[in-house]
Amino acid sequence: MGSNLGDSTALIEQAIVALEKFSDQPVLRSSLWKSSPVDCPPGSPDFVNVVVAIKPSPTDTPENLLGKMQAIERQLGRGPKQTDNEPRPIDLDLIAFGDHLISNEYLTLPHPRAHQRKFVLGPLAEILPEFNAPGWSTGARELIANLQTEETTSRIG
Repeated sequence: MGSNLGDSTALIEQAIVALEKFSDQPVLRSSLWKSSPVDCPPGSPDFVNVVVAIKPSPTDTPENLLGKMQAIERQLGRGPKQTDNEPRPIDLDLIAFGDHLISNEYLTLPHPRAHQRKFVLGPLAEILPEFNAPGWSTGARELIANLQTEETTSRIG
């Protein structure tokens, strides 16, 4: 998840508390990371990012979990998108859901660019270094070690 509007750290903490309600086990969470905006409008502020891993209930599907995540975004002040990758108070992305492969107008799993994003792979490698989503060539730690990008990230807490 990420935030680059408002009190980003507080918004992320609120989102994590909300996500904990959907997990059958304690959540795993990375440190907070600061990252440069990627493919965002000029002048966009840096993001605060975190990766959270949850164990969904057996009755959850990728689609209904995404719906719950979007409800959290709305509760925390995210409005309708005006432009791609615009600054936002909170952004929750579903990176993977078990071994599901999905591609439709509503959802693509695994997330189509997560394996190319330092702001995803850094925090992910911190908590699940060997995580390898369906279709990825290798685990998060190795992916980030080989990633060629201008993107900057740093652990902040």
